[in-house]
Amino acid sequence: MPRRLPLAGRPRGLQAVVIPLVTAALLAGCTAGPSTRPEVVQNDGPPPKAPSPAQQVPLPPLVAPTRSTLEWADCGDETRARLGEPAVDPSLKFSCARMSAPLDSPDLPGRGLTRVSLLKVGTGPVPLAVLNDIDGEPGTLHAARLAATLPAELLRKFSLVGVDRRGSGQSSPIGCVSKDVRSALLGHDPADENEDAVLDAARKAGQQCSIELDTEQQALDTWRTAGDLEELRDELGLTKLNAIARGEGSKVLTAYAVRYTGRVGRFVLDGIPDPSSDRTTVLDGAAAAAQSTLDAFGADCVARGCPIGGNATAAVTGLLDRVRGTPPVLESGDQFGPGLALRAVLAGLADRAKWPELADAIAAGRGGDPAKLATFTDRALNGSALQPARLDAALATTCNDTKTRVPADQIGTVAATLRQKYPLFGPLLAQELAWCSPWPTRSEPPPPAGAPGAPPILVTSTATDPVTPEQGTIRATQQMPSAVRVAWQGAGHGSLGSPCVLTAVRGFLVDGKVPTDGTLCPA
Repeated sequence: MPRRLPLAGRPRGLQAVVIPLVTAALLAGCTAGPSTRPEVVQNDGPPPKAPSPAQQVPLPPLVAPTRSTLEWADCGDETRARLGEPAVDPSLKFSCARMSAPLDSPDLPGRGLTRVSLLKVGTGPVPLAVLNDIDGEPGTLHAARLAATLPAELLRKFSLVGVDRRGSGQSSPIGCVSKDVRSALLGHDPADENEDAVLDAARKAGQQCSIELDTEQQALDTWRTAGDLEELRDELGLTKLNAIARGEGSKVLTAYAVRYTGRVGRFVLDGIPDPSSDRTTVLDGAAAAAQSTLDAFGADCVARGCPIGGNATAAVTGLLDRVRGTPPVLESGDQFGPGLALRAVLAGLADRAKWPELADAIAAGRGGDPAKLATFTDRALNGSALQPARLDAALATTCNDTKTRVPADQIGTVAATLRQKYPLFGPLLAQELAWCSPWPTRSEPPPPAGAPGAPPILVTSTATDPVTPEQGTIRATQQMPSAVRVAWQGAGHGSLGSPCVLTAVRGFLVDGKVPTDGTLCPA
């Protein structure tokens, strides 16, 4: 008997409609979650969607470009140097291009340009844009790694076009936060209930970025990045844009669907951030998901017989106590204290493929050697010409996308609440409320939600995702009338590691098969 999955719903003013039972499985290893419950919100999930005219917009056919103004050049050696180890499939060929897009600063609309870096991999005639989280690996490198895991059939149909989002990767990267300030933002001890040091570091970061970026400062956001994708569509010579994005990068595709509804092709959103304007609610969900992922990591450790044992929470707590007593110093000269150590654990939990490496790193850290664990936060903290520090662009984009500013005197209260509910990750994530406090608040109204009139958009969710928790993805899906969701009951950030999900994605992108909303993929 199929397992039941709460299906995503959406508000509407029409009379409630009960979704019929779905009993046929569309995909091997996947089931559609039936529901006979009334159309009311239950504790275990939101109500199902009802059919609507907006969902009748057909999925556009795949059309190869008629022309392209982009000039591609081989960049295999540089790309492999940026990727580092482990190396990707040596048979993959990489080519790169750069394009200019309007900067569109709020103070100087229509003036100025920004440079966007692109990478192409795959032999298919139809371009498929690829984006990633702003604080994760740049889109160009994400596309290169993704190509190594996708079915060969998909790469024969599509060429992946990775996009470094504005201000990140090789797209006019910003570096407006000094190293010591980055260290203060990322490394503050979550056990310290005094947030003054984080607030002071946030003030310095805001001042440094305001001076160095000038009018560019508020042009680093999701809405304008969607404009970069429209420029990409035009320069690729496409009538419709096809794209896949992971996690926070999916916000760019949702913004594109709102701004350029008639130019949406086949979109896959692998997890979406919680759209709630209440940052406390968002962080509460993130802390809960982080703890659940740590628990799943512990269970995986038991199954593999890893060196930290089955109680992952105790192992991480012991690690934090060890580095808190005498913070070790890395080769870079940075102190590796409990704040940086816990962020390293959180980054490792997001990458399911690196769980064995994370377990070894935690064990080594408890033994006094933090070098392995430090690699999980190195890209956020340290920068180079090939790999700019990721925190700067992430800070700018996050603060520009967020209108909420929690007063300094309330941050401690929120931190105390999250500490009580989630002792390990709650206080760490609460620090991020301070990061945007001194950042200019946007005067522009928030973009509308929903994208009515868009063709079907495939959303995938992961039951235990520490970066884009499933409940937040469900809430985001509810706002999109044409979205259909495939849910993987696994753990980690992103669901394309599931063969069942990958089958659904391949069918959607290649064959134009729209899965049933609420399709469930077992772990």
